[in-house]
Amino acid sequence: MSDVEPIEFSPRWRAGVASVTATAPGRLDPLIHFSRRELEEILRVYGRRVAAGDWRDYALDFRRDKAVFSVFRHTSEVPLYRIEKCPELARRQGAYSVVAATGLIMKRGHDLARVLAVLDKGVRLVAV
Repeated sequence: MSDVEPIEFSPRWRAGVASVTATAPGRLDPLIHFSRRELEEILRVYGRRVAAGDWRDYALDFRRDKAVFSVFRHTSEVPLYRIEKCPELARRQGAYSVVAATGLIMKRGHDLARVLAVLDKGVRLVAV
């Protein structure tokens, strides 16, 4: 698998039948997904925050209009943050955004690394 190829997941199944578009019978709906490089960047930040003890779980959701990486402190709670990729906004505000649990868009942009910087705690100097 190369670095450019997207990671492909099986299609969603509803009641044993895959969802089908009305325009092209027999074809599956195209789902928006994160590429391998995008997932590496997201998981790099996620791994640092898990090691710090801030986050504990995550969930991936792929839809026709956007892909969402949700971050949880506890599995049974609502997500603390959602990292969203919405290609429809790529030419306007940027395809990537970080959304807080309250719905506040913390950062939006074209570069995923710069958008994820809002979640990444920097190294702080502690005076003794």
